[in-house]
Amino acid sequence: MAHHPNPAWTGNVRLLGVDFTSAPRPAKPITVASGHLDGTSIHLETLEHCPDWTSFDAMLACPGPWLGGFDFPFGLPRRAVEDLGWPLDWAELVAHCATLGRERFRAALDAYRQSRPMGSRYPHRATDLPARSHSPLKLVNPPVGLMFLEGVPRLYAAGVTVAGMHCGDPARVAVEAYPGLLARWIRADSYKSDDRRKHTAERTQARAHIADALALGNHPLRLRLDMSAQLRQRLIDDHSGDLLDAALALVQAGWCVSAGPPGFGLQDGFDALEGWIAGAQLGDAAV
Repeated sequence: MAHHPNPAWTGNVRLLGVDFTSAPRPAKPITVASGHLDGTSIHLETLEHCPDWTSFDAMLACPGPWLGGFDFPFGLPRRAVEDLGWPLDWAELVAHCATLGRERFRAALDAYRQSRPMGSRYPHRATDLPARSHSPLKLVNPPVGLMFLEGVPRLYAAGVTVAGMHCGDPARVAVEAYPGLLARWIRADSYKSDDRRKHTAERTQARAHIADALALGNHPLRLRLDMSAQLRQRLIDDHSGDLLDAALALVQAGWCVSAGPPGFGLQDGFDALEGWIAGAQLGDAAV
């Protein structure tokens, strides 16, 4: 599935790729890659960090036009929402979960999973299946449920447009990115770890391979990532993979910008309660 750049949403539109954490701190900040789309090339301009919620919220408040690819789930599985008796309107669901807070949200999901049969305790969204992403009901390793809880209410409070799900400021648009999807299309083996004992030469080589494939546009989204030698080396040297994940999310954001409004390349008719991962509909057939 190829896109031809949409002139109204290229050029002056700033791109953001956001590698998210549900507990940002100086040792593990939210990582942001920024740049812009020029034809079929994305120019990577900066790699920055948000070490706390204040800096992340300030980024969301920056005037547009911009489109950001955010690496956290924008919705919950419809099946789980229905079973729990939670609101079936996205904005109302977001407000409900935010009101619950971490402990009550965690307790509700824990109890729900325990009520389901073994082997099917983690319902998935429709988009999670082609993307091979974790269920947003998962609270550890990785805690994607908490990423939803911390990230989505902040998008809503900031008044941004959540593509296909919520109309806010038309000049600030958020799409759901999943760096692991694009990385897997390029290379299947592990390329990152927060565990120092797993900072191996093989993972460094994998990051270099992914960075070079992005630079060549050698992946299903077909956009080239134009970057300086210094920025490329930072992607490779970061054993956590956070910088590379932000760059991968940036490429997904660029693909959405090239498709333009109103759908920004997301699957037609996707469930607006659940959300959709950018490019997930391409599936493994795109490799």
